[in-house]
Formats: sequence, C-alpha cells, structure tokens
Amino acid sequence: METHLMDRKAEARWSGDLKSGKGTVHLGSRAFEGPYSFMSRFESGSGTNPEELLGAAHAGCYSMALAHALAMGGHPATSVKTTATVHLNKQDAGFAITGIDLVTHGVVPGVSAEEFQRFAEETKTNCIVSKALSAVPMTLKATLASG
Repeated sequence: METHLMDRKAEARWSGDLKSGKGTVHLGSRAFEGPYSFMSRFESGSGTNPEELLGAAHAGCYSMALAHALAMGGHPATSVKTTATVHLNKQDAGFAITGIDLVTHGVVPGVSAEEFQRFAEETKTNCIVSKALSAVPMTLKATLASG
C-alpha cells in the first residue's frame, strides 16, 4: 500500500532566448535561490545549472540513505560525505546525461571494509534519487576510514 508523504517544489524562471537569456532557480523551502544561464550550463560561467542541482540532490540523498542503512545494520556512521559528478555530453540527437559518478567516504567505527562496500552498493540501488535516475549509468567508489 502506498502512502503519500509530501510534495517538494522548485521553480525556475527563464527570460530570453537560449544563448543570451538568463534564469533564476528557487527552491520551495527558500533554502536556495540562484541564477543560471547558457554559460553556467554549457560553458564555465557563474551560476548554477540543472545538472549541478541534480548532483546535489543525488549526493544528499545518497549520504542520508547510506548513514541510515549503516545505522540500521548496527554501525552508526560518524560521517558520510558523497560527491556526485553528473556527466552532460553532446550527442547526435542533442544533449544527454550519460552517467553519474558517486564518490563516498565514510567514517564508521566498527564496520569492516567489506561490509561498508556492501552497504554502499545497496544504497546506490536503493536511495530514492538513485531509483528516480535508474536509467542513467552510475559508478560508485566508496572508501572507509575507521573511527
């Protein structure tokens, strides 16, 4: 049985054409508001972009989910830090997100490296954002530091 928990919203406003226009992204929580543009998305201009925000969502979800899985397995983490690199490539049919590389580092007292790897791999498949992005190939590099 499915139970609806909540809806999360974000808003983006764009003015102008693709190359010279500009936009602003607002999170519904008001925790972030920032500009974006063609330059910030496809070149190295200042501002954010959808792929960076997607990476932030994935890294945040993954870190929380891994910490939870470890705690449920009897190994509460001191910390989990994850970086998500979202690859945007130009293809014949246009642009595409072609992969996501997750790099996570955990400080987890009392867990073996093998157990940590198992938790990390299971979380890659089971975190909420990973499930939503399951059509995109993902890699994972997980490292463990004890206490």
